[in-house]
Amino acid sequence: MRIGVALPTDHTRLSGEANSVEALIGQVQELAAAGLTSAWFTQRFDHDAVTVAALAAREVPGIEVGTAAVPIYPRHPIALSMQAQTAQAASHGRFTLGVGMSLKAFVEQTYGITSHPRIRHLREFLDALHALLDSGVVDLNGETLVARTSFPATVPGARPRVPVLVAAAGDLTLRAAGELADGALPILSGPRTLAEYTVPTITKYADAAGRPSPRIAAVVSGVVTADCSGARARAEQSMGFYGTIPSYRAALDREGADHPADLVAIGDEQLLADQVAAYFEAGATELVYTQTAIGSPEDERRTWELLGELARKELTRRPAAVTA
Repeated sequence: MRIGVALPTDHTRLSGEANSVEALIGQVQELAAAGLTSAWFTQRFDHDAVTVAALAAREVPGIEVGTAAVPIYPRHPIALSMQAQTAQAASHGRFTLGVGMSLKAFVEQTYGITSHPRIRHLREFLDALHALLDSGVVDLNGETLVARTSFPATVPGARPRVPVLVAAAGDLTLRAAGELADGALPILSGPRTLAEYTVPTITKYADAAGRPSPRIAAVVSGVVTADCSGARARAEQSMGFYGTIPSYRAALDREGADHPADLVAIGDEQLLADQVAAYFEAGATELVYTQTAIGSPEDERRTWELLGELARKELTRRPAAVTA
């Protein structure tokens, strides 16, 4: 069973560190010690997620690393391929590249990019990236993107080929993930949505394209805590804006959730263990946990320890022996 955590779990706490990269690597060491199988890095405007993933993999042998997720704007697939292959070679095959489109308004306001058909750009970006990661060569003259290599762009040691997952919630992104990538990072897809919509949709497109069964690295939120009301309030504050984004709103509606915080497991060990079981039964191949810092630091450590224990043992619907 593959269970990981998205880092940093608390950007406010991280900003108080003397060296945020060392702090992140220290958290990866804690995750590995707790028995978690992977560490995923979000991309913001501070550290570079791919670089930190490569450094963490070198410092913490055995743990898998990935990005969840790197926005494709304003990057070019040739540059991102260089980074991803370097991280794969540095990690000796333990790196996964998660990419996403980011929000339309954010891309327009931040980078001034207003003319791209977004799904077309995603598909062309994935086409170019796939060619680069497979062969080190690309020759694409698309509607939104030009990508041509003058020299081979393969990094020796970057094997197996870097797997690519797409942050996805709706039909168009799931189609791109199924046809052009290795799987998806479903966001705000509850167990019912995962089982009835997300997994069947991406699998249909992958099968039609003759691709292997896709990885489903579901982004899930939860924390073990006795302060349920306080943690719920913090989850509502940090996640509220997701409910205003059409694709995420549609995912919440499919699940019958009014607020994104409704999908967060907040409570005792059994509640979190049941959530883990429900997502795997719904078709997730792995889980990426977020919102583990909405309780106290002690709550977060308990959460990581429980998730690590669950990752090490055979999953049943009601684990017989779950410790704090």
